[in-house]
Amino acid sequence: MSEKQDKRTAGTVNPPEDWLLQFDNYLENKGVSPRTAASYRAAVRLYYSLYKELTPENLTAFKNYLVSRYKSSTVNLRLHGINQFIRAVEGAEEGLSGYQIPSIKQQQKTFLEHVISQKDYERIKRGLKKDQCMMWYFVVRFLCATGTRISELLQIKAEHVRIGYMDLCSKGGKIRRIYFPELLCQEALVWLEKEGRTSGFLFTNRQGEPLTPRGVSLHLKAAARKYHVPEETVYPHSFRHRFAKNFLAHFNDIALLADLMGHESIETTRIYLTKSCEEQRALIDRIVTW
Repeated sequence: MSEKQDKRTAGTVNPPEDWLLQFDNYLENKGVSPRTAASYRAAVRLYYSLYKELTPENLTAFKNYLVSRYKSSTVNLRLHGINQFIRAVEGAEEGLSGYQIPSIKQQQKTFLEHVISQKDYERIKRGLKKDQCMMWYFVVRFLCATGTRISELLQIKAEHVRIGYMDLCSKGGKIRRIYFPELLCQEALVWLEKEGRTSGFLFTNRQGEPLTPRGVSLHLKAAARKYHVPEETVYPHSFRHRFAKNFLAHFNDIALLADLMGHESIETTRIYLTKSCEEQRALIDRIVTW
C-alpha cells in the first residue's frame, strides 16, 4: 500500500459532531448563504472521505487531489470551504492555528452574477415602505446605502444611527468605520422615535433578539416574490454589490471604495468596474443588430 493510500480511510470518516456544529454556527454568523454553506459542507465531507485527520500534509494532498480532477473555480471553491472549516475549528487541532490552503491562480471573472438592478432595488424599497414593513424597509436601505455585510448589518444599534457611523475591529486589530448617510440616519431616527426605541440593536425579532442572517435571507426572498423581483438577485450580498456599483457610478474612486467595503486588496474591488452579466446581456441585445 502506498503512503498516499495509507493516509486515506477505507470509507468515509465524519469529523467530530461538535466541529460540525461549530462550523454551522460559524457560517451562520458570517451570513453565508444556504447554497454556499451547503457547498462548503460538501467540501468537508469530500475531505473526510479521503483522509482521517486534519493535518497540513493531508490538506496539501487534498489540494493536489482537487487540482487533478476539477476546474480551477471548483478547486478554489472547495479549498475556500475547507479554509472556512479550519477557521471555525481553529485551536481544536495542533499545528493548524492560522493555517490556510493557498488557492490556485485563475482568471478573474469579467462580470458579476445576479446583482439586483437599481430599478428592482427601488421597487422592493417602495413596496416595503408602502406596506409599512418599516424594519425590513430599513434592512434593505442600510444594506444598499452602506455596503455592509449581513454580519455587520446585524451589529448596528440605535446609538450608531445617532452618531452616523459604526466602528468595527478586525482580528488584526484594524479599525474599519462604516458610515451611514445623513438622509438615511434622519429617516431611521424618525422610525425609531415612533417605535419608542432609544438604544439596542436596530434589527430584532418579536422577542427583541437580533435577527439571524438566515432569517434575513429568507425574508428578502419572500419580499422578492411579493414585489415581483427575480429571486436570484435578492440576497443580502447583492445589495452590497449594488452599493459598490452605485458608488463608482457617482464617484469613481476605487481606492476609497475598497476602504469603505473593507477589502484587503484593491484587486477584489476591481470587479465592480465591470458590468453584471445581466447588463452585458442587455448591452449585447441593444447594440448587436447585424
